[in-house]
Amino acid sequence: MTLPPDPHLAYVRPVEPHTTQGCEDCLRIGSPWLHLRLCLTCGHVGCCDSSPRRHARAHAGADGHPIVRSFEPGESWRWCFVDERMT
Repeated sequence: MTLPPDPHLAYVRPVEPHTTQGCEDCLRIGSPWLHLRLCLTCGHVGCCDSSPRRHARAHAGADGHPIVRSFEPGESWRWCFVDERMT
């Protein structure tokens, strides 16, 4: 079964990452992270759900920006936090 296109893709914009140094929220508070996610609405760089603080998910919920892509070298997949699926 093929899923219909994710309606949240309308939130995707051309973005520049706010930082390339790591999770911007973790950097601010001195917390570790595992993997990075780039918000495709505004360019926020946050940490993944396997990281202690889950800043990418928190940003998506607080700011209503549902789609991220991996910000790891060699990865280009996207994830929708609202629908909990790849886009």
